[in-house]
Amino acid sequence: MAFQISPGVNVTEIDLTTIIPAVSTTTGAFAGHFNWGPAGIRVLVDSEDTLVNTFQKPNTNTASDFFTAANFLAYGNALYVTRVIRSSNTDTLSTDTVIARNATTNSANTKNTIVKNEDDYQENYSSGISAVGSWIAKYPGELGNSLRISVCPTANAYQSTLTGNVYFSNNSTTVSGVGTNFTSELTVGDVLVLGPEKVERKVASIGNTTSLTLQSTYIGNTVPQSSQQNTPTRKWEFWNYVSRAPGTSDGAAVSGSSNDEMHIVVADEDGLISGIANSVLEVHESLSKASDGRSENGSNIYYKRYMNDNSRWVWWTAAVSGISTNTLGSATNFGTGVQSKPVNASFVNGRDGSSPRETDYINGYNLFRSSEDVDVSLVLGGAASSTRAIHIINNIVEARKDAIAVLSPTRASVVNNSGYPGAETDDVITFRNTLPSSSYAVMDSGWKYQYDKYNDIYRYVPLNGDTAGTMVRTDNERDPWWSPAGYNRGQIKNAIRLSYNPGKTYRDALYKAGINPVVTFPGQGTVLFGDKTLLNKPSAFDRINVRRLFIVLEKAIATAAKFTLFEFNDAFTRAQFKALVEPFLRDVQGRRGITDFRVVCDETNNTAEVIDRNEFVGDIYIKPARSINFIQLNFVAVRTGVDFTEIVGKF
Repeated sequence: MAFQISPGVNVTEIDLTTIIPAVSTTTGAFAGHFNWGPAGIRVLVDSEDTLVNTFQKPNTNTASDFFTAANFLAYGNALYVTRVIRSSNTDTLSTDTVIARNATTNSANTKNTIVKNEDDYQENYSSGISAVGSWIAKYPGELGNSLRISVCPTANAYQSTLTGNVYFSNNSTTVSGVGTNFTSELTVGDVLVLGPEKVERKVASIGNTTSLTLQSTYIGNTVPQSSQQNTPTRKWEFWNYVSRAPGTSDGAAVSGSSNDEMHIVVADEDGLISGIANSVLEVHESLSKASDGRSENGSNIYYKRYMNDNSRWVWWTAAVSGISTNTLGSATNFGTGVQSKPVNASFVNGRDGSSPRETDYINGYNLFRSSEDVDVSLVLGGAASSTRAIHIINNIVEARKDAIAVLSPTRASVVNNSGYPGAETDDVITFRNTLPSSSYAVMDSGWKYQYDKYNDIYRYVPLNGDTAGTMVRTDNERDPWWSPAGYNRGQIKNAIRLSYNPGKTYRDALYKAGINPVVTFPGQGTVLFGDKTLLNKPSAFDRINVRRLFIVLEKAIATAAKFTLFEFNDAFTRAQFKALVEPFLRDVQGRRGITDFRVVCDETNNTAEVIDRNEFVGDIYIKPARSINFIQLNFVAVRTGVDFTEIVGKF
């Protein structure tokens, strides 16, 4: 209590309501190869739909990683995903074609430009990128080549009247002109309004000032009759996606400026994103050419900043050709001397690159190394090699001490392994023997065959996404200290069949090596049939439920213990600590996680020497509950006249 100098009343509060908090045990982590999306950062995904929206649909190169993540999300709703790509500092296309790169609007671009994510753009490219055009696809990958952008900078670009006369026929796509100037007044994609019927038809190509070709399909059902038309009307290709032609924004009008508005549309030119060619992905209406442009509600509408903040598909890289930008000011006319037709551009030269190297994957997993940066409990290995798996064990989960690595054998070990009988078992055990002993790692026995609805084919996928998923199911239905294996909680989803279905003899060999068999039983489905960790030493920690029990206890109690830092190491603080921990452990005991416990925090372990070193010691003794792995049923036949009390317990 503070000392008071003069008379008065001083009111204080002392908070003694601290409790041990609940901690997350169902959040997964995964570094994988995907077609699209931010690379080199963690992204929290809550469902398969979100996974598709963020990282797009799988192909042959990305399917095993995609479905590892998707299979986990079939059981849970929290997975941190890091996209890994093949990247390098090489700057010339011809010397390194294996590198991923972003698509750009400059077909002559010869740079391996890689903008990985928003942080990368803001730190390195927000001031612009030379020689790539005005726009760059938001993320690396060939998918960006399907993009097309159209900028309508003025009212005249939105709609105008052509000079001269045009001649067209209802059975031809060719249009000829007299006194026309098609090359300067039209752009590919513009809509011509033809004939007395006012039929709209898009421009497919422009030959020269007096000839052009129309698309073979009409907009609408009416067919124009052969005709000569004087000064026909043209419209911007996307005129019907906005409410009006560009004009003057409210902010510009107040400052005395005019004609600052512009419209921008992003389309899926090739249909690789939406499945429909030329479908519109985004419409950004009534943006401003003024760098200080504001909407009537005060939000920034300067087209560069607005597109960077709001577009899912593109970043700004340079001023759009022919468009004047400036700050708002009296008598500033942003429409003076600018192009009178839309500025269209297709994206090209995007590249997926070759499959990521082990280094790329390891760099992705390193984003989960620190428990202070990200809270995860299950680290999925996907189709990890032994190099990657060893790194995950030694440098991620063993470093964190609050998460479990979930691994599967390599594809070659269990898919189409046509060697001698038992070859799969030997190869799986061989793979396991390359890995270190650790209670923070779990390994299953194979891959499953499942349906890929995005490509209408069947694929083999590693089971570790499902194995981790059974732990999430266990947490949701029971508690982390229950075993995730068996018929009650170990059912595997979406399995057409297993690549390797081990029989009893082979299951014995796998289990002895610390590998958890996944087995299909007739009429019982596909089941995780083991709950061992990769700890070789005989110990309670060689079981998944015990390891996860201690992760929960250590994580929760350590979180609460942080609030004891910088307090006095005296009898009151020690008693307060015991009063905090013991009710929590009694609750865990009541939920069958432990059979008994004891908390020691007194002068016996907080000696004068410990106190003088500014330390605080709490010893927590735990008797963990054990899961049943082996059932012995003894059936004893006896004579009619035998008294059961005489023989019970004698065999």
